[in-house]
Amino acid sequence: MPSSRLAAPALALAVALVLVSCSGDEPETRRSSGPTSSTGPTGTASATPSPGVPVVTLEGGDAAMEAVLASVYAGRPAVEGSATVGTWKGEKVAVVTSSDDATLLVGAGSAWSVVGGWWPSLSKPAQLGTGPRHVLVIGSDARVGEPLKGTRGDTLQLVGIDTVGGAGVMGLPRDIWAEMPNGGHAKINAAFAFGGGKGQQQAVTGVTGIPIEGYVAVGFDGFEKIVDEAGGIPITVPKALRGAGGVGIIGAGAQVLTGAQALGYARERKTLPDGDFGRSRHQGDLILAAAIKARLEGVSSVPAHLTTVSRYADTNLTAAQALTWAAAFHKVDPTKVGRTVATGGFGWSKDRQSIVIPSAQSRAAFVRFRSGRL
Repeated sequence: MPSSRLAAPALALAVALVLVSCSGDEPETRRSSGPTSSTGPTGTASATPSPGVPVVTLEGGDAAMEAVLASVYAGRPAVEGSATVGTWKGEKVAVVTSSDDATLLVGAGSAWSVVGGWWPSLSKPAQLGTGPRHVLVIGSDARVGEPLKGTRGDTLQLVGIDTVGGAGVMGLPRDIWAEMPNGGHAKINAAFAFGGGKGQQQAVTGVTGIPIEGYVAVGFDGFEKIVDEAGGIPITVPKALRGAGGVGIIGAGAQVLTGAQALGYARERKTLPDGDFGRSRHQGDLILAAAIKARLEGVSSVPAHLTTVSRYADTNLTAAQALTWAAAFHKVDPTKVGRTVATGGFGWSKDRQSIVIPSAQSRAAFVRFRSGRL
């Protein structure tokens, strides 16, 4: 299936990540009395500012954070900004904005380190990791109250960025025949049951040839909670359909889907003319809709997004990876983003399972997507 151009960038984790990288949580904020220490660009804060170091005042920041920012803005007489703070799997994350600048920080204890950002006021290039970068979004079929371990990867969406303005989202139907992490072959979504998120990541790389930085996985219950805490996902549904899981008819047109409706929209395939391919396309639609909502909120909302997603998701991404990944989508050019579903022909495995074999067109898309964009 040819890739379609997006009206706005797709967000990964935080992204985005898990189809629902948007949060209604209020970021943690603190007001600081002023800087008390200095630091290098990625070091920890200590000691008293040296003469000539700019005074940095942050709404929502603390003294150690201000000291780190003083190093970033060395040579400037004074800087005022605003900080939002959250957590990712127990690690502190923060975004500091000052005019059009954004500085990304990760904290441990009372110390902060700069891990990326962009600073047009200083004529510094953006630092958002070395591209291309890919993250696998996994929607497990774990039901409410069921652990993720041992379940299958019901939703597989590979999100990529090239870190220079381009990005893409690729849906992978669950019936693609793939090598399993423990040996042998099975439908690609079985890799999550055999090897967890890392096993699923390995299987997707085996099929696509694309190195993947990490994964984010969530079950039915976590998916619904994230969407509901976000206040729903605004989306335009092109055609009415009956959502899976007994949610009833989801009408056509612009609307805000609840967590249950969004899950039903993401899971439905039996009534779609192209079955699992259409379902994967709908999952991509939800990623895009969540991305638009998150982007409109601005990069300052990223710590809150990460806090919410990490509360319900399993992941192997570090705080620095998740923060720079999510923030990177606020620097994506909407004209350089594409979306596709890896379609293919149907075949039979040796044990007579109906399977999907990626088409030549899909294999070409795998090669193209190694750049981080479609």
